[in-house]
Amino acid sequence: MNQPNELYSLLIPLREERLLVPRICIAEVIAFADAPERPPGEFPDWFVGTVEWSGRRVPVVTLDGDHGTGSEKRRGRRRIVIFHALTQKLAGRYYGVLTQGFPQLVRVNREVLTADGDYTPPADRPILCRVRMIHEFPVIPDFEGLEDMIAELPAL
Repeated sequence: MNQPNELYSLLIPLREERLLVPRICIAEVIAFADAPERPPGEFPDWFVGTVEWSGRRVPVVTLDGDHGTGSEKRRGRRRIVIFHALTQKLAGRYYGVLTQGFPQLVRVNREVLTADGDYTPPADRPILCRVRMIHEFPVIPDFEGLEDMIAELPAL
């Protein structure tokens, strides 16, 4: 069977860097109209809150420490990218990641993508690695690790 030579992916802008994810992982990109609702209780800093999406409550996280409290100008650019859960650990099967703008569709192939061997992923964030993609250095998220973190949250 032939392997595809290209993968449609999205570059998702965070505050300081960009995520590179396969397009198939994304369910939808929604506007950041209001700050996600944060349930009462003790939650880690990376948990932003929950939003209503397609008739369900979806947990929203941040991967860069920006929790939705910035200026109105920045708020207008923000989006929540709704991801399909890849593991069976999340009861709702979806989660959101707060972004700093609209994702950009890119086609990725072996000619434009190489590993950045000088990068060490931070221990406190679900990042697998960083890659070089022409003139960009996006990071690849650890989806399983991220879903583990969300699954460990107190009942939402």
